[in-house]
Amino acid sequence: MSRRSMAMAGSSIHETRSADVSPAADEAGEFTIGDLARDFGVTLRTLRFYESRGLITPTRSGMTRIYSPRDRARLALILKGKQLGFTLVEIRAMLASEDSKGAAGGEAAAVGGLQLSREQIVEQLELLRRQRTEIEDAIAELEASLSRLPEA
Repeated sequence: MSRRSMAMAGSSIHETRSADVSPAADEAGEFTIGDLARDFGVTLRTLRFYESRGLITPTRSGMTRIYSPRDRARLALILKGKQLGFTLVEIRAMLASEDSKGAAGGEAAAVGGLQLSREQIVEQLELLRRQRTEIEDAIAELEASLSRLPEA
């Protein structure tokens, strides 16, 4: 999945409403892979990938994946972590910390549902600022090259 579509998927977390959930899934508290893909704007492949990495753990009814409200909440956190630029390894550690109810201790701030330490926030801000500078430099270089080309 492209970075742009991941960012869009992350932003769709806030747009998801209970009305978007299929009535049968809502009543049973269970969701199909199609429900989650549609609700979060991700592909089925993305959900299967997160499952293969152990980030979400649906149960099975035959060949059908059944996602719990916990899986849905974890998916929202995964996508928020990706939107904030964290790697899946970092997100896995955050989820593990979340599961153990903050066993790491210390102060943390809730950012889109993720509990982040001051150090994590500062490091991620530095990384994103460096990336922004690199992107701005690349844009300037491409714009300069484009301006030297004749109009089509």
